[in-house]
Amino acid sequence: MPIEPLRALSLAELRQRRSAKWRSYPDDVIPLFVAETDYPLAPAISAALHEAVSRGDTGYTPADPGVAAAYSAFAARRLGWCPDPDRMRITGDVIMGVVEILRRVIVPGDRVVITPPVYPPFFEAVPEAGGVAQSVPLRDTGDGWELDLEGIEDAFREGARAVLLCNPHNPTGTIHSAGALRTLAELAVRYRAVVVSDEIHAPLPRAGNIVTPFLSVSDAAARCGYAVVSASKAFNLAGLKCAIMVAADDRTHAILRSLPDEVSWRTGLFGALATVAALSPESDPWLDAQAVAIDANADLLRTLLLTHLPYAGFRPPEAGYLGWVDLSACGWGDAPARRILREARVAVHSGPAFGAGGAGHIRLTLGCAPEVLTEAIERIAVLV
Repeated sequence: MPIEPLRALSLAELRQRRSAKWRSYPDDVIPLFVAETDYPLAPAISAALHEAVSRGDTGYTPADPGVAAAYSAFAARRLGWCPDPDRMRITGDVIMGVVEILRRVIVPGDRVVITPPVYPPFFEAVPEAGGVAQSVPLRDTGDGWELDLEGIEDAFREGARAVLLCNPHNPTGTIHSAGALRTLAELAVRYRAVVVSDEIHAPLPRAGNIVTPFLSVSDAAARCGYAVVSASKAFNLAGLKCAIMVAADDRTHAILRSLPDEVSWRTGLFGALATVAALSPESDPWLDAQAVAIDANADLLRTLLLTHLPYAGFRPPEAGYLGWVDLSACGWGDAPARRILREARVAVHSGPAFGAGGAGHIRLTLGCAPEVLTEAIERIAVLV
C-alpha cells in the first residue's frame, strides 16, 4: 500500500515558531536557508515531551537515558548495522561530539582533511579542536560527487592525521559508496590516521538508496573510526540537544570513555527523551511518510528549475533534504544568495560558505510544503 506523504504545517502555523528558521528574517521572506523541516513532530515524540512536561520532568539528564540502546536498535532496523550500545557516549550535538573526539586523537597543529563543498561548521570545528583544516574537495564525476581518495592519501602521506567525513554528504546529498568507505578506512589504517564520520543525515535516504555507516564497512573502519549521529535532522530536534558518539573497537571505545563526564552532561534531558521516542519503531511510519514528502519535493525542485531556471544545475540528493543548486550560469556572482534575499525575498544558504566548489551555488531546504518551494523558485526566477 503506498505511503501517504507527510503534510507540512501552514505558513501561519510555522511563523508562530521561535526557532532560527522563523525568527531570522521578516515575514515577507521565505526561509529555506537552514536545515529545519516544516512538518509536525512525530506523534511519539510529542507524547514523550508532553508527558515529561506534565510530570515536571525537567531535571538533569541521567547517565543512561536509553539513547544508546534506542540507536542500536534503530541502526539494526533501518541501516542493517548492529552497533554495540556499550561503546557509545552521548553529548549535546554532533559538532560537540566531533570536536571532543578530535581533541583526543590529534595534537595541536595537526592537519584534518575535510571534503568541500561541506557543512560550514566543519571549518570551525577543526580549529576548535586544535587542528588545521586541509581541504581535499569532492570530485565531480558529471553524474554526482565522490571522495577524492588519491587526494586524501596524498594528504595522509604529507602528514594529515584525520579525516572529518560527512556521510551522507552535506550539501550535495551524496551517499558515499561502501567501496569508497572501505578504501578510506584502509588508507587511514595504513597511515595511522583517524576518521570521524558525521552521519546525521543517514536516517533519510531517498527511495531505493542505502546508506552505509562508516564503522560497518570493515575491521579497518572499526579500528580507525568514530561515528557521531543524531536524530536531530531527520526528526527536527536540533534545539533539544542530543547526539551519540559511536565506537566499534576496544581502542576507540577507550577514547570515548576517557572523555570528561561534562561531555555527556551537555545532553538535554528533553533531547534524550525525544531521541528515544524518535528512534523507536513507533516513529518509523512517520519517518517513512516524511521521506516520501521530501522525495516528492526533490523531484518538484528539478521540474521547477527546468521550467523557470533552465540554466541552473541540480542533482537530486541521494539522502537528506538539502538541495544544492548551481546558479553560476545566471551571472549573479559567487554568492547569488545575497541577491536572492535582497530582491526575491527568499533566504537560502550561500554557496561560498561551504568552501571550494561553493561559488555560484545555493543550498535550500526541501523539508517544506510543495507550494512554499514552488513560490520560492518562482520568486527567484523573476530575477533572470
